[in-house]
Amino acid sequence: MIRTTRLLCATAAAMLMGVVAASADTTYKMATPFAPGVAVPDEVESSIGTLNLNYGYPSEDTVEKIYDNLDRSRALQAYLLGFPIVNQAGMRQSLREFGHDNQTNVIWENLVDSKTVELTANDNTVYSFIWLDTSKGPLVVEIPPKVLGLIDDFWYKWVADVGITGADKGEGGKYLILPPGYQGDVPEGYHVVRPSTFGNWMPFRSFLVDGSPKPGVDSVKKTLKIYNLADAANPPPMNFVNASGKPTNFVPPAGYQFWSLLNEAIQEEPAEGSDPTTLGLFASIGIVKGKPFNPDERMKKILTDAANIGAVTARTIAFKIRGEGAYFYPNSAWRLPFFGGYKFEVSAGVSNLDGAAFFYFLATGVTPAMEEKMVGVGSQYPWAAQDSEGNPLDGAKTYKLQLPPNVPVKDFWSAIVYDNQTRSMVQTDQQFPSVSSQNKGVKVNADGSTDVYFGPKAPAGMENNWVQTIPDKGWFMILRLYGPLEPWFNKTWKPGEIELVR
Repeated sequence: MIRTTRLLCATAAAMLMGVVAASADTTYKMATPFAPGVAVPDEVESSIGTLNLNYGYPSEDTVEKIYDNLDRSRALQAYLLGFPIVNQAGMRQSLREFGHDNQTNVIWENLVDSKTVELTANDNTVYSFIWLDTSKGPLVVEIPPKVLGLIDDFWYKWVADVGITGADKGEGGKYLILPPGYQGDVPEGYHVVRPSTFGNWMPFRSFLVDGSPKPGVDSVKKTLKIYNLADAANPPPMNFVNASGKPTNFVPPAGYQFWSLLNEAIQEEPAEGSDPTTLGLFASIGIVKGKPFNPDERMKKILTDAANIGAVTARTIAFKIRGEGAYFYPNSAWRLPFFGGYKFEVSAGVSNLDGAAFFYFLATGVTPAMEEKMVGVGSQYPWAAQDSEGNPLDGAKTYKLQLPPNVPVKDFWSAIVYDNQTRSMVQTDQQFPSVSSQNKGVKVNADGSTDVYFGPKAPAGMENNWVQTIPDKGWFMILRLYGPLEPWFNKTWKPGEIELVR
């Protein structure tokens, strides 16, 4: 009679899982115990329910459950990684409502006010927004003097600065924007820029002169030119559209439309501008260059759900980020605008996913000039979404921010209030929801400090130092420092916290 026995797995981990390692039939001369972690039990309890298997082979109900979970998790990550691309696609879509690519400059001749819904725009400088398209060949951009700007590609990666922090150093000059993979001749006399995408966004700012935007606007209209290199002898005229005071929206959509805009960009742009892993993630949810994006009802439901969860995830990361390195000072609400630098990196070549997610949810315009130490030249953007006690800022309450004497700026400072929902200027009775050192009538205390108030009503006599807020609506604020000086960078000057008054 053949005697049979059962051999228990030799490891404690496998015993806890209740896995039979191998048959002990003595005829199987090569049998060995399973190493720890190799086998799974026939029943696994998990956060997505009970998973059933038959000696490692998943049951049909488990296959369905696993793929639903896999598609959901990939869709959420695709949403967070796709946010910058969709931001740019939304920007292009909005700009095209004003005119054609390359020929149209959407310019806020009388500054941006609260009727413009645009991620954390300022009301201190004259914005120009332009969409550049090199799909028909090299593009020449003649930049005006005394502007501060940048070029970001369709994936929202920084390509170059123009103006004061660019190659022309604020003197104005000709930039040659080359299409991806361009191999043709490059003529001399240009500042050459090589983006990785055909579509690129170029915003720049001109500055007030004695409180007036007109000199800067006139300079832009006189000198800005954009044309194909082939048309250099006969460039087409520019179309300048004044967006000041007009209800406009530049914030990209959430919901299922998010995926349509992402697909639009992926279909148009070369894969070389991105990376295989990101594009593979998009492909796993049905967005593949050269193929139609046509998800079935099951996948539509998953994508819609992922977009909704992604929107809340982005808000959570933005307003309550976990890393202490996201803050300027210990035990302070003052936040960095770039968490992981303008490249959003934990270390060289390693992405800071949370830093990118929060920035692209909250802001626009990626450039070293807003992040790196550029004493007296660039700009800095400390911001806060909580008061001194760590509570969210409440539009029904009154708060005070004290700025100590000698705010370290060569140019000016401003404090602007934004709506938590739109991430754009709060829309109240005030056209410009800000207090700035540029404004006449701002009161300065005897010791040189400045108090800025936020609340539904202005404290008596402090109307020029006050930004109106709305009950039942949360808000955050950005303290802009233009031409920041050394005391800001070495932290010998520090803004006060936002203190609850009542």
